[in-house]
Amino acid sequence: MELTLYVKFFLGLVAIINPVGLLPVFVSLTSHQTEAERNQTGKVANFAVVVILLVTIVAGQHILNMFSISLSAFRIAGGSLIAIIAMSMLQGKLGEVKRNQEEDRESSAMESVAVVPLALPLMAGPGAISSVIVFAAEHNSFSNIIAMCITVIVFGLVSFGLFRMASIIYKILGKTGINVITRLMGLLMLSIGIEVIAAGIKGLFPQLFS
Repeated sequence: MELTLYVKFFLGLVAIINPVGLLPVFVSLTSHQTEAERNQTGKVANFAVVVILLVTIVAGQHILNMFSISLSAFRIAGGSLIAIIAMSMLQGKLGEVKRNQEEDRESSAMESVAVVPLALPLMAGPGAISSVIVFAAEHNSFSNIIAMCITVIVFGLVSFGLFRMASIIYKILGKTGINVITRLMGLLMLSIGIEVIAAGIKGLFPQLFS
């Protein structure tokens, strides 16, 4: 096991899920809640994200096998999706691929927003799930799976800490600061997407690179 491998995995989760960029959404969705209720919402949301990603790590490859989808093909599809989300982040947006207008209207009428739309699809969205499946399929030894699970749990704790300080961070950074961070994460995420697509193309057409 290489520590740098899991640092890369952790940073990939940070870039794709972008918890800092979601702080304005979290503050908005929990504006009607007390501080204790807001903390509980953050706790439930991040717990749900951790559970979703852990299940994805364990079952992702089996899902691909069930539908006879090759890892290379899924890399291209997942990388393309990551790149699309990254392009919207470069414009300072969360992206319609994460949440659409109908989901916005539904969430405004819901008392609890922790699982939907915060955990799913805003945090553990298609991009994050695709990235985790690809990473887990590439490093599928037992020790790697355990290390990835630990990394996901650490990410959940860090993200929960950010959500607890959401109001303070949002006031310090402001909308402009949040947008700058979102764009930086988008650039990193776009690089990840291109790398995943390139690996998929190389796997599907090895003769082109021989």
